[in-house]
Amino acid sequence: MTHILLIGTDLPLLEGLAQTFASLGFIPVVAQSINEGREIAAQHPPLVAVVSRSLVTTGAEALTIPLARGGARLLYRSVGSQVEPFSHAVQRSVLADLTLPLERNRLVALVQHVEQRARTTGRSDDPSSHPAAPG
Repeated sequence: MTHILLIGTDLPLLEGLAQTFASLGFIPVVAQSINEGREIAAQHPPLVAVVSRSLVTTGAEALTIPLARGGARLLYRSVGSQVEPFSHAVQRSVLADLTLPLERNRLVALVQHVEQRARTTGRSDDPSSHPAAPG
């Protein structure tokens, strides 16, 4: 099963996202801080980490969260929040910067794409997702 790590302080938003991902067969885990998310990810590396921009000051904090092979990091912000630019290195290492809940469908599509990409390239940590070897 694919783990999705949701990190932020807007618990109603994260709970709604967690329910959406659970209904799609993912295993969502919610953390309220970068440190808590890092500890959770150390035990069960997520395929996707969705991190609130409000918790990262330079963006580099999001890069310290371990991911499963083929995984991706996404940042999100609330509607109307100020957007501070991050360094180019951080921008290149983040798959998307979303405005939630407005771009909820885009988030779901991105997570599904990352999962499919990990399966196709053989990077998925889920043994049931690997194609059978010809025999």
